[in-house]
Amino acid sequence: MKQKFDIIVSSCVPLPLENVDTDQIIPARFLKATDKKGFGDNLFYDWRYRADGTLNPDFVLNQPKYSGCVLVAGKNFGSGSSREHAAWAIAGYGFRVVISSFFADIHKNNELNNFVLPVVVSEAFLKNLFAAIHANPACQVKIDLPQQTVTILDTGECEHFDINGYKKHCLMNGLDDIDFLVQNKDKIVKWEQTSKQ
Repeated sequence: MKQKFDIIVSSCVPLPLENVDTDQIIPARFLKATDKKGFGDNLFYDWRYRADGTLNPDFVLNQPKYSGCVLVAGKNFGSGSSREHAAWAIAGYGFRVVISSFFADIHKNNELNNFVLPVVVSEAFLKNLFAAIHANPACQVKIDLPQQTVTILDTGECEHFDINGYKKHCLMNGLDDIDFLVQNKDKIVKWEQTSKQ
């Protein structure tokens, strides 16, 4: 069983860039692997590292003042290729939530399938969240999945977010699609028997 979602309170890692595509999230040269292990090490690789392999101190993941399991990204996050490896990398790094004002649909679903919660907020809320993190890098957000709200704790600003009811159930119960089917095996068998009559 996967880690269940309920209420998450965490500081944030800000990535105030728009149109971050999946090739920037996980460069194509790392896609040969078929196992999810190790993908977090290559998240945003071309931004995290210089050409000589040393850390780029200017990139947010390499700045100690920012930490937490919440990534705050600019508008249109996860566009481009539909590669699921991008969601593997985000989850593998340790992010449990990504907040943005817009996600590419396929990437959004890939995040949900990998137990990363994509939270869609208004552009005004996103702007205010970036401002709060800039003012205080230790600023925390509270993501309440049962109530479907996200709150900036430094300011008290709160916004509701939408999520598919089935995916919400799976996240809150630590179930992937296979787990859900196994859990409902008896109901499926009963339905099949009834439909044959």
